[in-house]
Amino acid sequence: MKILSTQSQDIPQILTQIQSCRSKAGDVSEVVRPILDDIRSRGDEAVCDYTNRFDQWEASPTRLRVTSDEIQKAYEQIDEVVLDSLKQAMQNIEKVHTGMLVQKTPVIESMPGVKVWSEFRPVEKVGLYVPGGKAAYPSTVLMLGIPAKVAGCQQVIVCTPAGADGQCNPVVLVAADLCGITEIYKVGGAQAIATMAYGTETIPKVDKIFGPGNAYVTTAKQMVCGEGDCAIDMPAGPSEVCVLASDEANPNWVAADLLSQLEHDEDAQALLVCFSQKMANQVKACMLEQMKRLPRQAVVAESIKISFAVIVQNETEATELINGYAPEHLEIVLKSVEAEEKMSRTINNAGSIFLGALTSEPLGDYASGANHTLPTSGCAKAYPALSASSFGKMVQLQRVDQTGLDNLRGTVETLANAEGLQAHARAISIRFDS
Repeated sequence: MKILSTQSQDIPQILTQIQSCRSKAGDVSEVVRPILDDIRSRGDEAVCDYTNRFDQWEASPTRLRVTSDEIQKAYEQIDEVVLDSLKQAMQNIEKVHTGMLVQKTPVIESMPGVKVWSEFRPVEKVGLYVPGGKAAYPSTVLMLGIPAKVAGCQQVIVCTPAGADGQCNPVVLVAADLCGITEIYKVGGAQAIATMAYGTETIPKVDKIFGPGNAYVTTAKQMVCGEGDCAIDMPAGPSEVCVLASDEANPNWVAADLLSQLEHDEDAQALLVCFSQKMANQVKACMLEQMKRLPRQAVVAESIKISFAVIVQNETEATELINGYAPEHLEIVLKSVEAEEKMSRTINNAGSIFLGALTSEPLGDYASGANHTLPTSGCAKAYPALSASSFGKMVQLQRVDQTGLDNLRGTVETLANAEGLQAHARAISIRFDS
């Protein structure tokens, strides 16, 4: 972990260094593009070829879909305590996402006789990507599947990679079943995104793709989104966490929270923002000590190389740095609740904010009820956290009565004629001529 200070460098210089290390994967579009084209052209045959190559099991079109027997076997393979934990997390996630979903906006009368409002409508067909490979993510199934259920999507499918034995992680399968998802396909990586975007003989085409992934998955999502009628939730790539810590913070706790994201993969990044060299040194030392006891030590050792601690002189600099970085996860650990909440109101750019020393980031990863699918790589400047509203859209409605038509006639006819669009003006005037 590199330690930088605003005493020796200005914030734009520091941000440039941090952002240049944000992902070591670089531009993978040249790898992803042929995969997308091949699957669009050859369908199931190409899907199986890539699955055989990357996931190393003998895939065939008849083996791509998870069977009901495999789901039943998955229940038999997991501990009861795991099942109970999934159900508790589900309950919290559903409660939060149901409460946050706006079904209808207030009716606004812009002038007498003119009413405008919006109503929520679900996306009909959605595809959920659940990463695998280096780790299994049943929590991601819940974070995607429950909002889709709350939103009322008609068809929900899941793509997730299988292991070398051709079997998916049993906890992932159970989580999907608990969410009411019956279509689960054993496909991972960029090829999974392609199958959901274009459709194959076995895997249906969807209207919108959701879920995090590595640089290849994220690039594939961005490519298919730009090509036609398949939307995506957001660019959600390698994980990242930023912790703003005052000198009163517990360096061991801060270190543990930073490491919790670094263990995802080698491209994950952690950023500590603090106010003293002492805190930076303490947290770094705690991270190096704690990582020795982690099973995924090799992964953390790589990701810590692209991580930073930045010493700022005051909270104004902290705000500028954090908003410029736009972290996926932001923890604010200051000397008081009032100070933390005051600082949070200055942060425009963060996927999810965790306030206070007890609000450890993994709580949001699993069971607080907030969503852990968040924008990364600076995209929090424009994208929100995933929610049930992400699985639909607000359809705009309007109604105009005779009074409203009388009030709007002159304005609309004048503007339409000014634009040279006489048919627009005529559509209004004809209602008075007849």
